[in-house]
Amino acid sequence: MIRVLVVEDEPIAARAHKAYVERIGGFEVAAVANSRIEAERALAKGGIDLVLLDLHLPDGNGLDLFRRIRAAGSTVDVMVVSSARDADVVRSAVAQGAVQYLLKPFAFNALRDRLTSYREFAEQVAGAEDVDQASVVRALGMLRAPNTGSLPKGMTKETLAIVVGALRELGDASATQIGDFLGVSRITARRYLEHLADTNVAERTLKYGQVGRPETRYGLRRADPPNQPMG
Repeated sequence: MIRVLVVEDEPIAARAHKAYVERIGGFEVAAVANSRIEAERALAKGGIDLVLLDLHLPDGNGLDLFRRIRAAGSTVDVMVVSSARDADVVRSAVAQGAVQYLLKPFAFNALRDRLTSYREFAEQVAGAEDVDQASVVRALGMLRAPNTGSLPKGMTKETLAIVVGALRELGDASATQIGDFLGVSRITARRYLEHLADTNVAERTLKYGQVGRPETRYGLRRADPPNQPMG
């Protein structure tokens, strides 16, 4: 069971986030904190695996709390849940090791998808002492798997996550290269790559050689920088 600390200064939002987490299998809310000091006290007691961290707190900035957590040597995972859309804030959270950054307001499904990906990531690395490159790609792919809606028949979320991880590792690549890297057939790799392209997670480019047909290559789309807040 993954024990979660919800850090949120708005009581209504805190109750909603707590209720959302408790609806997702494999998670339980260990504590709810409405301020930085309450969060630090909860963390000091131990037993927290994941922090859902709001950045706007009455007694300090959530990023400052994040820094204090890391400065104390804690390796607890942190998922930022905030309305802050400033690109520098997002970059700072990612640089400190945020496993996800979810913009408020959000629907239950958005949090469910991210927590499910996190749970699969945690299960992948649990108890592991030594890992190979494929294991690293698989674990990170599960953590950052995109939401592409319902998958076509015969495709699985786990394999999709692995293909995404391979694209992050290799960058621009062909179906043959992805297949060789993951140890799957070119046809299987191409099917998943085409799905990622059709759902705008990846993009196709054509590479022309001296002879023969052009080669289709795939690369993950770069996310647009967050919009600046209005007003």
